[in-house]
Amino acid sequence: MPAPAGCLRHARDDLGRQNSMSHTRLYKNAGITVVLAAVYFAATKFGLRLAFVNASATAVWPPAGIALAALVLLGYRAWPGIFIGAFLANLTTAGSVATSIAIAAGNTLECIAGCYLVAQYAGGRAAFDRAQDVLRFTVLAAMGSTMLSATIGVTSLSLGGFADWKQYTDIWLTWWLGDASGDLVVAPLLILWGSNLHLRWSVEKAVEAAALVASIYLVEAAVFEKLFIPGFKHYPLEFLIFPLLIWVAFRFGPREAATVIFLVAGMAAWDTLHGLGPFVRESQNASLLLLQSYTDVTSVMTMATAALVLERQKAQEQLAQLAGSDPVTGLANYRRLMEVLNSEILRSKRTGAPKALLMLDLDGLKKINDRHGHLTGTRALCRVADAIRETCRVIDTAARYGGDEFALVLVDTGKVAADLVARRIMERVAGDGGTPPVTVSVGVAIYPEDGESAEALLAAADRGLYRMKAQGGGRVGLSA
Repeated sequence: MPAPAGCLRHARDDLGRQNSMSHTRLYKNAGITVVLAAVYFAATKFGLRLAFVNASATAVWPPAGIALAALVLLGYRAWPGIFIGAFLANLTTAGSVATSIAIAAGNTLECIAGCYLVAQYAGGRAAFDRAQDVLRFTVLAAMGSTMLSATIGVTSLSLGGFADWKQYTDIWLTWWLGDASGDLVVAPLLILWGSNLHLRWSVEKAVEAAALVASIYLVEAAVFEKLFIPGFKHYPLEFLIFPLLIWVAFRFGPREAATVIFLVAGMAAWDTLHGLGPFVRESQNASLLLLQSYTDVTSVMTMATAALVLERQKAQEQLAQLAGSDPVTGLANYRRLMEVLNSEILRSKRTGAPKALLMLDLDGLKKINDRHGHLTGTRALCRVADAIRETCRVIDTAARYGGDEFALVLVDTGKVAADLVARRIMERVAGDGGTPPVTVSVGVAIYPEDGESAEALLAAADRGLYRMKAQGGGRVGLSA
């Protein structure tokens, strides 16, 4: 029997949508590949301008951080762009097609391995939220995966006759340290900003950030001898930056700390290459190796400190949340309820806006416990809490008052609106489909008619509540 025309039409429409989606993904992935290849190519050309020990090895290697961040943010689909960019950059710099393919393969394997290790063991995008993950990122990605590229790259150069075997160790160390620095300086910056671009700074915070940047520039100028200070020629003053790094770690967080590290590393590299500062040695490569070692250690210490501060802030927020919430229902507890109620009363005294307080009681909780068990009774309490939570606004405060009683503070709400909210909660509770069916009684008190203090409002709402329960429950009553 032939299929109806309508079914065939729907099937063709579905197939067309699937093809359109496939083409969209294909174009998107192709665009990512092209852009990433171009960025990687440009960064590679920049890094290789500082290749002193070998034309293909440099101690300054931002592409490693770019590649790792790209895979962490975009997933493994980004690897073709890395491979293409690395191959073209190396082919147009030095070596043969074979060595360029080998180096590109090594660079690609490095970032794939680094991304896998970071995702599996260091929290992925959240690698800089915990100090232990910062250390795992350092050991697994910056120190571990970078050995792949260094080993494959230097070995292929040596086999191809583009590097002297006698210099294998020097070239390998330069290659590895350059890649590690890219992972520790560039990757955190890109991952953190790529995960969150929003700035929610107050004016005071922006002023503090400007003061921090100005202080960094002044300290960097002093350390790298751009300020004339008699007797400070080549003095080891690099430790002067530490208080500023502590400042950014404690006051701003991991994202801004990564930004400062990148800024400091860039300025230090520029000055060192121009013969300024405490890291200058007999050769530019030796100077850069010394500088990168310092920068890497500084980066790890700063990012770990910023992560520790962030962990502490989150723990304090969790403690505050636990101190103000009911462990069974997740609503605010009595202590938090009184804080909010008193605060809203003070605000209403200034603005004249009304406030409503609803007291709600789960009818027949003792019977539910006796017939169905305390676990069912607890679930019934949670069902009421869910109904209240789903009905109220973000600016309102729902709380468990105690036992089978709940409270709801309604901001800028009068008597009519409060009655409407109460009835909506009752309807949600009665129609939630749970077993056994439950109902609630509600008492309503309005500020300032029913009281001008938290205690007076609670007493007024309580009177309305128990008057409704005395009438059989499942009702809404105003205070009397």
